[in-house]
Amino acid sequence: MIQVLGKKLAFPDPRHLKFEPEPGLVAVGGDFSVERLLLAYRNGIFPWTDDPITWWSPNPRAIFEFDQFHVSRSLQKLAKQCVVLEEHEPVGSNQDAPFEITINRAFSQVIEHCATSRNVGNWITSEFVKAYTKLHAAGHAHSLEVWHKRELAGGIYGVAIGGFFAGESMFHFVSNASKVALYFLCERLRERGYKLFDLQVVTPTTKQFGAVEISRDEYLDRLKTALFVPVAFH
Repeated sequence: MIQVLGKKLAFPDPRHLKFEPEPGLVAVGGDFSVERLLLAYRNGIFPWTDDPITWWSPNPRAIFEFDQFHVSRSLQKLAKQCVVLEEHEPVGSNQDAPFEITINRAFSQVIEHCATSRNVGNWITSEFVKAYTKLHAAGHAHSLEVWHKRELAGGIYGVAIGGFFAGESMFHFVSNASKVALYFLCERLRERGYKLFDLQVVTPTTKQFGAVEISRDEYLDRLKTALFVPVAFH
Protein backbone atom coordinates (compact mmCIF):
# COMPACT_ATOMS: atom_id res chain seq x y z
CA MET A 1 0.00 0.00 0.00
CA ILE A 2 1.31 3.48 -0.89
CA GLN A 3 2.67 5.40 2.08
CA VAL A 4 0.45 8.22 3.38
CA LEU A 5 2.47 11.04 4.95
CA GLY A 6 1.51 12.64 8.23
CA LYS A 7 3.03 15.54 10.17
CA LYS A 8 6.35 13.79 10.60
CA LEU A 9 9.03 14.97 8.17
CA ALA A 10 9.97 11.70 6.51
CA PHE A 11 9.81 10.01 3.11
CA PRO A 12 10.22 6.38 2.08
CA ASP A 13 13.52 5.55 0.42
CA PRO A 14 12.92 5.45 -3.38
CA ARG A 15 15.52 2.69 -3.65
CA HIS A 16 13.43 0.31 -1.60
CA LEU A 17 9.90 0.86 -2.82
CA LYS A 18 7.97 -2.41 -2.56
CA PHE A 19 4.85 -1.16 -4.26
CA GLU A 20 4.30 1.58 -6.85
CA PRO A 21 0.63 1.90 -7.88
CA GLU A 22 1.94 4.21 -10.58
CA PRO A 23 5.59 4.08 -11.70
CA GLY A 24 7.56 6.60 -9.66
CA LEU A 25 4.82 7.40 -7.13
CA VAL A 26 6.49 7.41 -3.70
CA ALA A 27 3.92 8.80 -1.26
CA VAL A 28 0.71 10.80 -0.82
CA GLY A 29 -0.12 13.55 1.65
CA GLY A 30 1.96 15.78 3.86
CA ASP A 31 2.28 19.48 3.10
CA PHE A 32 4.20 22.04 1.04
CA SER A 33 6.31 23.46 3.86
CA VAL A 34 9.82 24.63 2.97
CA GLU A 35 11.29 21.96 5.24
CA ARG A 36 9.34 19.14 3.60
CA LEU A 37 10.11 20.33 0.07
CA LEU A 38 13.84 20.51 0.82
CA LEU A 39 13.77 17.06 2.39
CA ALA A 40 11.98 15.70 -0.66
CA TYR A 41 14.50 17.10 -3.13
CA ARG A 42 17.40 15.89 -0.99
CA ASN A 43 15.93 12.40 -1.29
CA GLY A 44 15.34 12.53 -5.05
CA ILE A 45 11.61 13.20 -4.67
CA PHE A 46 9.38 16.03 -5.91
CA PRO A 47 5.66 16.91 -5.75
CA TRP A 48 3.45 16.77 -8.85
CA THR A 49 -0.12 17.38 -7.68
CA ASP A 50 -1.70 19.18 -4.75
CA ASP A 51 -5.15 17.59 -4.39
CA PRO A 52 -4.04 15.21 -3.07
CA ILE A 53 -0.34 16.04 -2.74
CA THR A 54 1.61 13.32 -4.52
CA TRP A 55 5.36 12.74 -4.32
CA TRP A 56 7.37 11.18 -7.14
CA SER A 57 10.76 9.70 -7.93
CA PRO A 58 10.69 8.47 -11.55
CA ASN A 59 12.71 5.54 -12.82
CA PRO A 60 14.41 6.31 -15.15
CA ARG A 61 15.20 9.94 -14.30
CA ALA A 62 15.87 12.68 -16.87
CA ILE A 63 18.92 14.91 -16.57
CA PHE A 64 21.19 17.11 -18.64
CA GLU A 65 24.82 16.06 -18.86
CA PHE A 66 26.67 19.37 -19.06
CA ASP A 67 29.17 18.07 -21.62
CA GLN A 68 26.36 16.75 -23.82
CA PHE A 69 24.10 19.81 -23.80
CA HIS A 70 23.20 20.35 -27.46
CA VAL A 71 22.80 23.87 -28.85
CA SER A 72 21.87 24.52 -32.47
CA ARG A 73 23.94 26.95 -34.52
CA SER A 74 21.05 29.36 -34.75
CA LEU A 75 20.63 29.41 -30.97
CA GLN A 76 24.36 29.84 -30.45
CA LYS A 77 24.29 32.83 -32.77
CA LEU A 78 21.29 34.30 -30.98
CA ALA A 79 22.81 33.73 -27.53
CA LYS A 80 25.98 35.61 -28.50
CA GLN A 81 23.87 38.68 -29.22
CA CYS A 82 22.09 38.54 -25.84
CA VAL A 83 23.34 40.48 -22.81
CA VAL A 84 23.51 39.16 -19.25
CA LEU A 85 22.83 42.09 -16.96
CA GLU A 86 24.81 42.71 -13.80
CA GLU A 87 22.80 43.22 -10.62
CA HIS A 88 23.06 47.01 -10.83
CA GLU A 89 22.12 47.25 -14.51
CA PRO A 90 18.49 48.14 -15.24
CA VAL A 91 16.47 46.21 -17.78
CA GLY A 92 16.49 48.12 -21.06
CA SER A 93 20.15 49.14 -20.82
CA ASN A 94 20.92 47.27 -24.04
CA GLN A 95 18.18 48.12 -26.51
CA ASP A 96 20.09 46.66 -29.46
CA ALA A 97 20.29 43.20 -27.90
CA PRO A 98 17.59 40.70 -28.91
CA PHE A 99 17.23 39.66 -25.24
CA GLU A 100 18.55 40.74 -21.85
CA ILE A 101 19.10 38.11 -19.16
CA THR A 102 18.63 38.60 -15.41
CA ILE A 103 18.73 36.38 -12.33
CA ASN A 104 16.13 36.34 -9.55
CA ARG A 105 14.66 39.71 -10.46
CA ALA A 106 11.13 38.51 -11.17
CA PHE A 107 10.66 35.10 -9.57
CA SER A 108 6.99 35.66 -8.79
CA GLN A 109 6.26 36.72 -12.36
CA VAL A 110 8.15 33.77 -13.81
CA ILE A 111 6.34 31.12 -11.77
CA GLU A 112 2.97 32.83 -12.32
CA HIS A 113 3.56 32.84 -16.10
CA CYS A 114 4.67 29.19 -15.99
CA ALA A 115 1.40 28.44 -14.21
CA THR A 116 -0.81 30.24 -16.72
CA SER A 117 0.98 29.96 -20.06
CA ARG A 118 -0.06 26.36 -20.78
CA ASN A 119 -3.65 25.32 -21.33
CA VAL A 120 -3.30 21.53 -21.10
CA GLY A 121 -1.77 19.41 -18.37
CA ASN A 122 -0.42 22.24 -16.25
CA TRP A 123 0.41 21.03 -12.74
CA ILE A 124 1.43 24.43 -11.30
CA THR A 125 -1.54 25.39 -9.15
CA SER A 126 -1.85 28.34 -6.80
CA GLU A 127 -0.63 26.08 -3.98
CA PHE A 128 2.55 25.32 -5.92
CA VAL A 129 3.06 29.02 -6.59
CA LYS A 130 2.76 29.84 -2.88
CA ALA A 131 5.04 26.99 -1.84
CA TYR A 132 7.85 27.71 -4.30
CA THR A 133 7.66 31.44 -3.64
CA LYS A 134 8.40 30.63 0.01
CA LEU A 135 11.20 28.34 -1.14
CA HIS A 136 12.56 31.28 -3.16
CA ALA A 137 12.44 33.52 -0.10
CA ALA A 138 14.39 30.83 1.76
CA GLY A 139 17.12 30.97 -0.91
CA HIS A 140 16.53 27.61 -2.58
CA ALA A 141 14.31 28.44 -5.58
CA HIS A 142 15.67 30.66 -8.34
CA SER A 143 14.60 32.19 -11.60
CA LEU A 144 16.30 33.28 -14.78
CA GLU A 145 14.45 35.94 -16.75
CA VAL A 146 14.60 36.83 -20.43
CA TRP A 147 13.58 40.39 -21.35
CA HIS A 148 12.67 41.90 -24.71
CA LYS A 149 12.15 45.65 -25.04
CA ARG A 150 11.81 45.98 -21.25
CA GLU A 151 9.07 43.33 -21.14
CA LEU A 152 9.37 39.84 -19.66
CA ALA A 153 9.57 37.58 -22.71
CA GLY A 154 10.41 34.25 -21.11
CA GLY A 155 11.92 32.57 -18.11
CA ILE A 156 12.67 29.44 -16.16
CA TYR A 157 12.75 28.51 -12.47
CA GLY A 158 14.00 25.65 -10.36
CA VAL A 159 15.34 24.43 -7.04
CA ALA A 160 18.97 24.51 -5.96
CA ILE A 161 20.65 22.69 -3.07
CA GLY A 162 24.44 22.56 -3.04
CA GLY A 163 25.62 21.47 -6.49
CA PHE A 164 22.19 20.14 -7.44
CA PHE A 165 19.65 22.03 -9.55
CA ALA A 166 16.16 20.81 -10.45
CA GLY A 167 14.64 22.56 -13.43
CA GLU A 168 10.92 22.93 -12.75
CA SER A 169 9.22 24.84 -15.58
CA MET A 170 9.71 27.53 -18.21
CA PHE A 171 7.58 29.78 -20.40
CA HIS A 172 7.87 32.20 -23.31
CA PHE A 173 5.84 34.99 -24.85
CA VAL A 174 8.42 35.76 -27.56
CA SER A 175 9.79 33.14 -29.97
CA ASN A 176 13.00 31.46 -28.72
CA ALA A 177 12.85 33.16 -25.30
CA SER A 178 12.46 29.88 -23.35
CA LYS A 179 15.28 28.27 -25.35
CA VAL A 180 17.50 31.25 -24.54
CA ALA A 181 16.52 30.89 -20.87
CA LEU A 182 17.48 27.22 -20.84
CA TYR A 183 20.76 27.95 -22.63
CA PHE A 184 21.83 30.63 -20.14
CA LEU A 185 20.68 28.56 -17.17
CA CYS A 186 22.85 25.66 -18.27
CA GLU A 187 25.79 28.00 -18.81
CA ARG A 188 25.35 29.47 -15.34
CA LEU A 189 25.19 26.06 -13.68
CA ARG A 190 28.23 24.83 -15.56
CA GLU A 191 30.28 27.94 -14.78
CA ARG A 192 29.45 27.78 -11.08
CA GLY A 193 30.38 24.13 -10.74
CA TYR A 194 27.02 22.43 -10.40
CA LYS A 195 27.20 18.64 -10.69
CA LEU A 196 23.62 17.54 -11.36
CA PHE A 197 20.99 19.22 -13.55
CA ASP A 198 17.74 17.36 -12.91
CA LEU A 199 14.86 17.49 -15.40
CA GLN A 200 12.63 14.89 -13.73
CA VAL A 201 11.20 13.63 -17.06
CA VAL A 202 12.12 14.17 -20.70
CA THR A 203 10.00 16.62 -22.69
CA PRO A 204 10.11 17.37 -26.44
CA THR A 205 11.98 20.62 -25.74
CA THR A 206 14.59 19.16 -23.39
CA LYS A 207 15.11 16.24 -25.75
CA GLN A 208 16.17 18.74 -28.44
CA PHE A 209 18.87 19.96 -26.06
CA GLY A 210 20.20 16.46 -25.37
CA ALA A 211 18.31 15.35 -22.28
CA VAL A 212 19.14 11.78 -21.27
CA GLU A 213 17.68 9.22 -18.90
CA ILE A 214 19.57 7.39 -16.18
CA SER A 215 18.40 4.82 -13.66
CA ARG A 216 16.92 6.00 -10.39
CA ASP A 217 19.74 4.32 -8.47
CA GLU A 218 22.40 6.15 -10.48
CA TYR A 219 20.51 9.40 -10.08
CA LEU A 220 20.32 8.98 -6.30
CA ASP A 221 24.04 8.18 -6.12
CA ARG A 222 24.89 11.31 -8.08
CA LEU A 223 22.45 13.40 -6.07
CA LYS A 224 24.05 12.32 -2.80
CA THR A 225 27.40 13.67 -4.03
CA ALA A 226 26.03 16.84 -5.64
CA LEU A 227 24.20 18.01 -2.51
CA PHE A 228 27.48 18.61 -0.69
CA VAL A 229 29.22 20.60 -3.42
CA PRO A 230 29.70 24.16 -2.06
CA VAL A 231 28.45 26.32 -4.94
CA ALA A 232 26.04 29.26 -5.08
CA PHE A 233 23.45 30.02 -7.75
CA HIS A 234 23.34 33.76 -7.12
